[in-house]
Amino acid sequence: MKKFLLLCLSMAALHGVQAQTKTHQIVFQFTNANDTMQQKAMIKQLQNLHAHWPEAKMEVVLYNQGLELLMPGRSIRLQEVRDLMKKGIRFVVCENTMKNRQIKPEELIPETEYVPAGIAEIVERQEQGWSYIKGGF
Repeated sequence: MKKFLLLCLSMAALHGVQAQTKTHQIVFQFTNANDTMQQKAMIKQLQNLHAHWPEAKMEVVLYNQGLELLMPGRSIRLQEVRDLMKKGIRFVVCENTMKNRQIKPEELIPETEYVPAGIAEIVERQEQGWSYIKGGF
């Protein structure tokens, strides 16, 4: 009985260690960067979450009006975006939106990454177990 109790306690302790070392994976949807307050809110959310979980995997999927966040001349947060990219946060743009809005890659900062369909990217990340957050407010 003592061995069984010791085994149960050991397993519970091991499970607690595993829960503490979980790598969080968060995918953000961002669709409205025309509003500078939305840009500010999105950047602040990413900064705060990175400060809380510096090892978390984070990806921002931008489509519709979200692309402006990565466009020189339309974004007031480019340096902050670049700083977040250097910390490993990915900013990926929907190629469908680019096609529909007739936006060329050279209109976005060079560090931008691309996916064929932004919504599909979010769905795939969720299917892989990523948490979903609607960015901005």
